[in-house]
Amino acid sequence: MGTDTPSSEPQATSRLHHSRAVWQRWLVRRVRYHADHPVWLWLTAALVGTIAGFAVLGFRFSILAVQGLLYGSAEERLASTAAALPISQVWLLPVIGGLLVGGLLFLAERLGVLVETRTQSVAEVIEARAVGKGDIGFWTGMFSAVITAISLGSGASAGREGPAVHLGATLASLVSRLLKLGARNARTLLACGVAGAVAASFNAPLAGLLFALEVVLGHYALRVIAPTAVAATAGAVVARSFLGAQPAFLLPPVPSASLIDFPASVILGLICAGIAIVFVKFIVKGPLLVQEFAQAHGVPLWSLPPIGGAIIGAMGIIYPQVLGVGYEATSAALHGSYAFGLLLFLIVAKIIATTITLSFRFGGGVFSPSIYLGAMTGAAFGVMVGTILGDGAASPAFFAIVGMGALSGAVLGAPISTTLIVFELTQSYEASIAVLLAVSLATVITQAVRRGNVFQKQIELRGYVLREGPQRLILQTVRVRDFMTPISRLKKEVSMEGAVLYADDTLGKALGLLKAENLDGTPVKARHGEQKIIGYISREDALLAYNQRLVEEHEERSG
Repeated sequence: MGTDTPSSEPQATSRLHHSRAVWQRWLVRRVRYHADHPVWLWLTAALVGTIAGFAVLGFRFSILAVQGLLYGSAEERLASTAAALPISQVWLLPVIGGLLVGGLLFLAERLGVLVETRTQSVAEVIEARAVGKGDIGFWTGMFSAVITAISLGSGASAGREGPAVHLGATLASLVSRLLKLGARNARTLLACGVAGAVAASFNAPLAGLLFALEVVLGHYALRVIAPTAVAATAGAVVARSFLGAQPAFLLPPVPSASLIDFPASVILGLICAGIAIVFVKFIVKGPLLVQEFAQAHGVPLWSLPPIGGAIIGAMGIIYPQVLGVGYEATSAALHGSYAFGLLLFLIVAKIIATTITLSFRFGGGVFSPSIYLGAMTGAAFGVMVGTILGDGAASPAFFAIVGMGALSGAVLGAPISTTLIVFELTQSYEASIAVLLAVSLATVITQAVRRGNVFQKQIELRGYVLREGPQRLILQTVRVRDFMTPISRLKKEVSMEGAVLYADDTLGKALGLLKAENLDGTPVKARHGEQKIIGYISREDALLAYNQRLVEEHEERSG
């Protein structure tokens, strides 16, 4: 009997592990089976929206905690707090933040978490949807969130909504991996994470829904609207449970608009388009130029934040309104608290400060700065209109609201979302109509001149062109290895002579080579090692792969 007991224990343990594995496999099969069921997808979307809402709250409180530690105030009044501090402290605090950010970037670079030595934001979420099948690395998202919280809390001039979107998408991607969902459902959950994050950030569920569809997914397929709406609602409910029902900005009462205010809003749209074009150019070109300069002089990219912090700190001494997210200054502009000259200076200063922030590797987004610039531009325009027309025109606050929507919509390429944000913030139908006029014009002009919004231009730096639709992207993302016939299954001899392709070449390159050389097919080599022939593609294979992907894209966008 004594000899049977030790052997029976391992057998029992083995049976327990086997039973657990069987249940896990059963659960995975059931998850996969039900993933396309609307009710199941809605429940998962509600979970993702709730998680995103709590994550955004934690991210927001983390920024304020860093701010309270450095500046002595954990309230969203950084401009007035900094104005009351000694000059040396105002200059030094962004430098300290830069040192902390630089250390984290160094660590993330060594760990291979942030391979480009910078944080990620909305552009990377869009790229993950279009190129990466909805997958975002968990630790990449966590490092980006922590670095951005330190950056904004120490006074770096950027936005928190874009990083919040990335955080929500990161957690949604984690849920997709845990549930072993396919690429199509993973992209839907990615949109749910984005919707929950935006809804929690602005306390605006409709805007969260439309932003996810308009900017991230790029389509309005019926199958994704319901789960994305559920996630946006869940994110907004979480935010309201802790922060109340008040919107992100405390707006003044919106006066009734007169007939003259609507053509004036069109003119404001033209002005906002001009500023948006300049801002997008600076945001896209600035980081690239600083990176090229640093690499040419052997300066590691992780060492840049303290240098940028010194510049931002110097600017903060003169214009403390540019520090941090800038919501206090935005609210002041909406309430007409700034004179015309100061408004113009703050527009220029914010563009420069945000460009420095992102170029020198601080974390942050462009949503809040574009709202800031729009409010300042609209307020300045309102002062001019009031001077010319007197009491016949609306107050500067009205035009500040219009400018806020028009300029941010033009920068982000999201005219519908920003119009809804304004409507949910103001509950003013007249202001929303004026915003719709201004943002439509500003977006069309900005897109025509810059050939894409700020996120599309950032993605183009990495070689992907999204503005031309899925046709171009398929040629860039499908690889020869995805549709080649392996050499082991080939039933004919393959010539070693003539043109060849490599397994990691794109479908676009394959089609171009076959057409240029007038070939019916070509062998495929491995790029590394002995570069042996590992497969073969025909013109028919390439065209079939292209058509299949087009059909898949059409089904996803119209399903």
